[in-house]
Amino acid sequence: MDKIIFRMDTVLSDVHLLLPNARHLMTRLNADGQPVFVSRFRILWDVEEKELGCSGFSPERTEDGRPSGATEVPLDDDGDLDVVRRPRDASPDRERVCPTILNQALGDSADGCEEDEDGEDATHRDVIRIEHTMATPLEDVGKQIWRGAFLLADFILSRPAEFEGATVLELGAGTGLTSVVMATQAKMVYCTDVGQDLLSMCERNVTLNQHLTEAKVSEVRVRQLDWTGDDFCTDAEKPFSWTEEEVAELHNETSVIMAADVCYDDDLTDAFFRTLYRISSNLRNPSTVYVSIEKRLNFTLREMDVACEAYNHFRHCLDELCDMDDGKMEYRVEQVLSPIPQFLQYERVEQLEVWKITANQKITHKCLTASVS
Repeated sequence: MDKIIFRMDTVLSDVHLLLPNARHLMTRLNADGQPVFVSRFRILWDVEEKELGCSGFSPERTEDGRPSGATEVPLDDDGDLDVVRRPRDASPDRERVCPTILNQALGDSADGCEEDEDGEDATHRDVIRIEHTMATPLEDVGKQIWRGAFLLADFILSRPAEFEGATVLELGAGTGLTSVVMATQAKMVYCTDVGQDLLSMCERNVTLNQHLTEAKVSEVRVRQLDWTGDDFCTDAEKPFSWTEEEVAELHNETSVIMAADVCYDDDLTDAFFRTLYRISSNLRNPSTVYVSIEKRLNFTLREMDVACEAYNHFRHCLDELCDMDDGKMEYRVEQVLSPIPQFLQYERVEQLEVWKITANQKITHKCLTASVS
């Protein structure tokens, strides 16, 4: 049970590689027979920005000063991808990480609390605990933790006043990490995805982290939202369905929509933007959408070259949304370029980005693409 089986279509997130063994514990097998782990991440609330590993974004720019969608690919003399590897001594404190099975006595403890390697209670207000898998087929990658979720969580923690008391919808929430962090600021978070096994994991993560919001009157509701469907599921007999009151509240109160690293497949990206338009155009109030994404380099047979096809399609969809002229809605698209302090432990790579989309009822001025300072 402690072995991860890799197949041809196995996808592996590298977020867990920076975690010490004691923060990385296997607890059970899920309904699909995949090992489920619980990892702990500490929120560095009071550390100075310079100590947080704060990274600014410096994307390439075109001649007119706008961020370029193209990524400069390092190639060797033969034109092959030149992979820059991290020196072995670059992270002297980094330990080799192997899966550790959570022992039965600990797993069956009365209060479900355990201490970390520093002897601190895992339900301390600075500790997030997340159930997740590590290696899954592509269709189950939502059960893993990805750097885009951490970047969006960092963004939320860096701008608490912007989300204070808000009603928020997360699309494609996966393990629910970003919704959990948002609940430390917002009043109501609708945490949505599709699949009973995934949503059950997400709901457990919400329960595991209730200690983070004890001092606030906030709530996270885990609900199913299928991007390929046209309506919210309100069938009470189905798990994670919506009530009519919740659907009405969502449309009347939501002012923020967020999504973390959901645009890695063209068909999925198209479905995401269709859902985003459908929901934002039915909201009572103007809304702000935050989307994090990681540009991933892949060699493609179609191009016979290294490219970021999923990212390029995402940028194409952003442009189409901005240029849309349906007589009802207008969207303003901006890339967040200001430095985002790093509150959580993960490898902040330069390929990570946050995009802001502002949705309003149609007015006369032209949609612009700009940079947030």
